[in-house]
Amino acid sequence: MRNFSKSKLLALRQCQKRLWLEIHRPDLREDTAATQVSFQIGHQVGEIVQRIYDPEGLGALIDVQTEGFPRAFERSMELLDTTHPIFEAGFCTGGALAFADVMLPDQVDGKPVWRIVEVKSATSVKDYHRDDVAVQAFIARSAGVSLQSVALAHIDSSWTYPGNEDYSGLLIEADLTAEAFSRSDEVKAWIMQAQSVVAMPSEPVIDIGGHCDTPFSCGFYDYCSVDEPKAQYPLYWLPYFGAKAQKLADQGVIELADVPDDLLNSRQQRVKTHTLANTVFFDAAGAAADLALHGLPAYFLDFETIQFAVPIWQGTRPYQQNTFQFSLHTLSEAGTLKHTEFLDISGRDPAKPFAQAVIAACGGIGPVYVYNAGFETSRMNELATRYPEFSLALLAINARVVDLLPIARERYYHPSQQGSWSIKKVLPAVVPELRYDALAGVQDGGMAMAAFLEAIHPDTATDRQSQIEQQLLAYCKLDTYAMVRLWQTFAGCTDLKL
Repeated sequence: MRNFSKSKLLALRQCQKRLWLEIHRPDLREDTAATQVSFQIGHQVGEIVQRIYDPEGLGALIDVQTEGFPRAFERSMELLDTTHPIFEAGFCTGGALAFADVMLPDQVDGKPVWRIVEVKSATSVKDYHRDDVAVQAFIARSAGVSLQSVALAHIDSSWTYPGNEDYSGLLIEADLTAEAFSRSDEVKAWIMQAQSVVAMPSEPVIDIGGHCDTPFSCGFYDYCSVDEPKAQYPLYWLPYFGAKAQKLADQGVIELADVPDDLLNSRQQRVKTHTLANTVFFDAAGAAADLALHGLPAYFLDFETIQFAVPIWQGTRPYQQNTFQFSLHTLSEAGTLKHTEFLDISGRDPAKPFAQAVIAACGGIGPVYVYNAGFETSRMNELATRYPEFSLALLAINARVVDLLPIARERYYHPSQQGSWSIKKVLPAVVPELRYDALAGVQDGGMAMAAFLEAIHPDTATDRQSQIEQQLLAYCKLDTYAMVRLWQTFAGCTDLKL
């Protein structure tokens, strides 16, 4: 009998075909960048767990990579006779195996018992977490562990890091004992089903669908979809059409041309019409009228941020958007363009100097153009709350913010945008000579975050830090210069040499 890990059983819960491929064709798996980031976040949280649950350092850690599976299982059973926390204790029984994040000793009526805590980097309990805990509890109890309770610990996103490596409030526990213990028969059925699926001589025939992304993006999607009919103009190009698109796809409708017009709002209809006709929609008069309300000088502002599941800077929260960089282009009344920038890769909290620098750069009058205003204005509101001494100045900048995104959505559409109005799609459509894919190293926000993390890591060489710094500066500078050129086109100021 094959022993299935907890992750394999959860793969079965998502899709039988995924489990079969995980076992027989793991070489076909291609995890997305988002999936890889989630793995990294999980490791960040895992590194802090021992400090939270074993502050005195008396516990034991099972390292299956160095000890090997047989010894890891053996030592885990031996440690059940101790009275100290155990981390990554492994158990194998009945066709399944699992490693518990945290095992804590307790007593009931004078008898030693154990409590398991599974730790997740999410900010709430998800349905698949409940499956996870049910499997963990079943395997531990089947292996002979005197398990009194099982809980899931997740991140408290409202908690603020006090500094000094004190993470005692980072996690919130949800007791799932009754539910997990009641699902033993379900878990047994999953294990039996997994044995049957893996024994199949060839992969199960299962079409792609909503399950491919629920609860995780499946790394086998490209493989599974290779023989699926490919639309020339797919339904997902229609903005905010997801649920309807899936319903139509289930009926065999995959081409934009076949979508009934009465299902579409005006923006979706515009995408359909101009995509199929390969024509550009540009309400130049409307765009110019929108921008005529705002004069010069004009400022064009963009922020870059970083999120940490486990905060590293005092006064910040888990998953908070921490500002570390901005670019600002200023267009004077005389039509001259000036660039100002800020970037801190020292590893120190950049928030306060960032706030000071953006206040100094944005002047006192004139519109401050951004692309998707909610992002920048929310960051400035957060900085205003954190630094009351800068509150008036930051909120005054917010009051001057003008969002270019709604203007782009209402006044412009090029078929190359494929239903998206992100600046990465709009810029090459409006100004073809400017492209993000021509940048070296950093070409989008996700890459900027990864580059920043590398830059502040203590092991990163100085010359590599300098290279990253230049790449980040070039990327953010293009973001605001892109807004300048969009403004120029939309305002009808094509005579300005920008």
